[in-house]
Amino acid sequence: MNSKPKIAFTPNGPYYLMHDMQATPVPNLRRASGEACATVRGVALCRCGASKNKPFCDGTHGAIGFSGRNTADPGKDRRVSYAGKRITILDNRSICSHAGFCTDGLKSVFSMHDDPWIDPDGAKVEEIVATIRKCPSGALGYAIDGVEAEAPERPPMITVTDDGPYAVTGGIELMGVKFGQGASTEHYTLCRCGASKNKPFCDGSHWQVGFRDPV
Repeated sequence: MNSKPKIAFTPNGPYYLMHDMQATPVPNLRRASGEACATVRGVALCRCGASKNKPFCDGTHGAIGFSGRNTADPGKDRRVSYAGKRITILDNRSICSHAGFCTDGLKSVFSMHDDPWIDPDGAKVEEIVATIRKCPSGALGYAIDGVEAEAPERPPMITVTDDGPYAVTGGIELMGVKFGQGASTEHYTLCRCGASKNKPFCDGSHWQVGFRDPV
């Protein structure tokens, strides 16, 4: 069994949380010849937003004609640096899930009403670092003395956030997907409302469509 799971998905279907990529026989299932039927072990997770058995897929994506196509503007995929006296804050707006940990938690540094919206000298370095580490999407990062901080070492986990995306931590591989410029692969957020333009990643659209789970 692999020590770390992987995530795969079909173009217009669910995510598959693959626990073991080695095909193993399915108990109590065989062919007429007596040969065992084997498959990889995994769980299908809803990403169309319409399953009645969330977070698990119930096949509704086929009934509603769900499209997993990414329609985001690729020109917005860029990382911007905000250099301060002691810390440089790195940000890629195109992959933000709008969880609000930065703008709600440290308004002296992160303010969407100002231009530029980030003031790297607006708080103590320790406060800034603590806030950035709460960013679930990986949109925010930081560097000190020109050295970008490494991602934390955490066990692999997918958290089904209330009324929001799947928050992935621990470096779970997202198979066959190109990440945004400077994006973290240790932690990222996956759309589960079905409305993100930046599929499979969350872009905060769950707020606009009023996605609810659990109800």
